[in-house]
Parts: sequence; C-alpha cells; structure tokens
Amino acid sequence: MINYGIIGCGMMGQEHLRNIALLPDARVAAIFEPNQIMADTAKAIALNAQMCASIDELLAIEALDCLLIASPNQHHVAQFSQIAATRHLPLLIEKPLYTRPEDLPKLAELEASYSAPVWIGMEYRYMPPIQTFCEQVSSATGRPTMLTIREHRFPFLPKVGDWNRFNRNTGGTLVEKCCHFFDLMRLILQDEPIRVMASAGQDVNHKAENYGGEVPDVWDGAFVIVDFAGGARAMLELCMYAEGSEYQEEVTCVGPSGKIEAKVPGPGRFWPSHLGEPPVAQVIVSPRDPKGPQKVDIPVDPTMLEAGDHNGSTFYQHARFLEVVKNGGTPEVTLRDGARAVEIGLAAQASAASGAAVEIPAAPWLDAARNRSA
Repeated sequence: MINYGIIGCGMMGQEHLRNIALLPDARVAAIFEPNQIMADTAKAIALNAQMCASIDELLAIEALDCLLIASPNQHHVAQFSQIAATRHLPLLIEKPLYTRPEDLPKLAELEASYSAPVWIGMEYRYMPPIQTFCEQVSSATGRPTMLTIREHRFPFLPKVGDWNRFNRNTGGTLVEKCCHFFDLMRLILQDEPIRVMASAGQDVNHKAENYGGEVPDVWDGAFVIVDFAGGARAMLELCMYAEGSEYQEEVTCVGPSGKIEAKVPGPGRFWPSHLGEPPVAQVIVSPRDPKGPQKVDIPVDPTMLEAGDHNGSTFYQHARFLEVVKNGGTPEVTLRDGARAVEIGLAAQASAASGAAVEIPAAPWLDAARNRSA
C-alpha cells in the first residue's frame, strides 16, 4: 500500500483524493490544508488521513511513500524547496510548475539536487481520447504539420481566497490554464518551440467582480500561434465564456496523409440535464485517400468521470505515477516538461501584452538558469 502525503486540498486537491481512493494499492495517509472549510471537506473524502497543521508536520510522518503538491500556483516552488530541504520522496507537482521567470534559478538548483523522481501534473495527456489521438497521429497524418487545439469552456471557478482572479498568483491565464495545451503541442509534435505570437485579453468575465478594491485581471480569450523548430505550426484558441459548447476540447492535427481529431466533453456535472446524457469523447481520422471520416467513440468509466472534471485523466495519471513510486524510473512528465510548458505560456503572455512575436531559445530556460548559476 502506497501512502500519499497531500499538500493543498482545494478543488483540484479533492479531485486527487477521489481518484487516489479508486486505486487498489494507494491511500492518502496525511493532508496539509490551511483553509478549515477545505480541510473539513478533504477529511470527509479521505476519512483515515491524518490532518497536519504544517508541511513540516506532514513530512515528519515516517510512513509516507510519496507526496503531491496541489496548492495554489504561487506556492509550488517554495513548497518544493521546503520538501527538498527536508525529505526527498517521489513528488507529483500540479501544474503550473512555476509562475515567474525569477523562479527558474531555484528550479534549476532543485532539478540538480533532488534525488527522488519529480512528476508534473499534466492531466490532459492522460485523457483517453488524447491518448488515442497521440498513438495514431503519425499514422493518420503521415507527418504532423499543423496542429490546432481549441478549448471552449466555462469561466474560472471560485477558489479559496480568490487567488485565481489575479495574474500575480496564477502566472496569467496562458500559464495557469494553457500550459496543458503547450505541453500537448510538444508531446504531439515531438519538437521544440522557437517562436510565439499571441492575441489575448479580458473580454467578458470577472469585470464586475471586486476583491478588496481590486478587479480581476485574468484573461478569458486568446489566440496563440507557436512555430516549432522542425517547421510545424500549432495554434491554441481559448474561450472561457463558451460553456454552452457540446465539446470542451477539440484537437486537430493535419499532415500530408490526412487529418485526425479528438473531441473531449467538459465536466459531466455542468451538462444540462434536460439534454439527456453528456456527449461521449470521440476520435476521428479523415484520410485524404480514400476520403471518408472514420469516427470512434472513446467512452470513459463513469466512476472515473464522477471522480473529477478531467475525463478520467487524473486516475490514469496516478496509476502511472505509482509505477514510478514503486519501481523507480523516469517520470513521463518531467520537471523539464513542466518548465517548458510554462516557458511557452509566459512567452504567450508577453506577446499578447506587447503585440510582438517572442522568440524562444532552443534550450529551455531551465538550462539557461543552470548555466547562469554555475
């Protein structure tokens, strides 16, 4: 039985609790959650977990086998540092790994010194339709040349302390929300970005909200184009006031042989009951010759759908993470992958703010940060 220690049990942390509970060989042994309401909710999900008053108290529990950081974005690097200074255990860190370029020297130091595996929580990789898409993209397209990711979804949900309403906490929408998609671009194209161009802004959401005299500054819509070193182009279309859509994510890749699409529904709890059952995820392959779309439904176990808002991916991510915890090896989503996804998001934020394209160095910022510190 693998014992998890959990740091942060707000909305996403509670999704992790529900999915860990579905795994036959894992349990949540300890939780640190400073907000009492969230702590009480977490305790109701993980009845046998020890509630801790601090991270130090949690790390002192000898029985722990691995850790999960699911706290607000702005705390990830500091909490990783605290863990590294105390006890090296296999660690899953929710996205985004970091929120500011100034965090990179510390991350470079941690990457070099942390002796246990570090896995970054890019759940979207593990959505069953996205997994099928990735398995078939090369054969369906011949060679991916154009990739489009569209997310039409609901606005940011309320969070503890309203932390997700402000760029200083989130890193900006194109970091907080969209690092998932920049990670998928690298995964699907198997290539590195060289240039980012973006147009984004706060069009509809949160303008009438006020928190301690401050109006939220997070964006709710964007177009982002990413050029890759091998010549492929990728585009993200984000709209966070489109919750009436049938599918929340639609991923399309085209190449000389044809096209492949994945369509992923949003959380079932948001689907209007008067419309009947929520849509089922699909993968569609459309060859150029012979013409004719080939459509396959990719259903997900209802138990996993009920355990979270990410099409079953949180469960599958934990199952793969546990293999590393038990048997060792390299995480499938490395600290470098997490850093690179944020790097693209920060470049997109900068491009949208300036109106100019932003060049990205061939080597990740993590390498540059290490070279500077050396």
